[in-house]
Amino acid sequence: MLLRKPYHLVIFGASGFTGQFVVEEVARTVSEGPKGNLKWAVAGRSRQKLEKVLEQAAAVLSKSELRSEVDIIVADVEEPDSLAAMCKQAVIVLNCVGPYRFYGEPVVKACVENGAHHIDISGEPQFLEGMQLNYSSQAADKGVYIIGSCGFDSIPADMGGGCIHDGTWQSAIYGFSDGQKLQSLRRKFNHKPLPSIGSKLKRRGSLFFSNEIQQYTVPFMGSDPSVVKRTQRFLVEEHQDKPVQYGAYAGIGGIGNIIKLMFAGMMFWVLVKFSFGRNLLIKHPEFFSFGFFSKAGPTRKQMDESSFQFAFYGEGYTDGQDPSQGKPNGKICTLVQGPECGYVATPIAIVQAALTMLNEPTALPKTGGVYTPGAAFAKTTLTDRLNKHGIKFSVV
Repeated sequence: MLLRKPYHLVIFGASGFTGQFVVEEVARTVSEGPKGNLKWAVAGRSRQKLEKVLEQAAAVLSKSELRSEVDIIVADVEEPDSLAAMCKQAVIVLNCVGPYRFYGEPVVKACVENGAHHIDISGEPQFLEGMQLNYSSQAADKGVYIIGSCGFDSIPADMGGGCIHDGTWQSAIYGFSDGQKLQSLRRKFNHKPLPSIGSKLKRRGSLFFSNEIQQYTVPFMGSDPSVVKRTQRFLVEEHQDKPVQYGAYAGIGGIGNIIKLMFAGMMFWVLVKFSFGRNLLIKHPEFFSFGFFSKAGPTRKQMDESSFQFAFYGEGYTDGQDPSQGKPNGKICTLVQGPECGYVATPIAIVQAALTMLNEPTALPKTGGVYTPGAAFAKTTLTDRLNKHGIKFSVV
């Protein structure tokens, strides 16, 4: 993409817990920008906090030039004019300000109206699908790409076929409490069911032992199934591809973890239905999540010692096999592996998504709009870029 604005990238919310690690990742990868250069800036409400983030990044990366060479833009979601001014200066806005259900739409709106592409790391289906319903047509008219869930939620799942800060915990609380609103939102699309090829995928129970991973397993409650389904719809409607049926599950280990999960789950489901309960959950994330979420977030040592692995077990039909004549006769297993998911892999993913947009604009969908990662980057080299940066995709 030609640089017709001062900056290729502006990181909005750079002083937030996730934003600070996105800043460091952008600083590491400036040589991968167009023609080996990347012009970028940081943005947020507090100039003082943004200066502190740049000082921290300079110290961590031993790049003292970050203190003086990276510009600061003051912008606030509650001040539309400041968002408009920010978006007019950016080719792409990397939006790290969540929960997105509260703070995301003003940024998307400003990007569409002022000609900036928008990439976020949201794992909130209600926000993601709401932006598609409300802004896809306008973004298409403007030639603007709005690409959601470009972090751990949901690039590994959509492109593959420890301890977490309480911002993610808050997103989960409000996501579960607004489940009925999400169903109402989905009905507004008037989508026809996707065609089913061959045998229908069987849904597993709420708790079962997986022979594949040798652990007890529960349905995965994140945004991945929603994002993957939206991608499959795009590929069917735009490229006449055959859709994939998808189910997501999370391994939880043995009996001891099952007991903890059942206890925490019961408390969560009861409390999330009432405002006083949601306030308790938000105020005491460590207690109600057995330490999995915290207001402080993980330490760098915890991040260094953490990693993730996704295993995709696929069944289908080999060439020449008629799907209407029996069960699938082919199997495949794909692994996606990488470093700590929330604050190491997520910054890598969002930054590489942005660099892919900048370096491969002709490989993106022909028109602007609101897209999933799998729809936006299907024809690009994003998975190759991720492989080079430690998020490995492999067939086993």
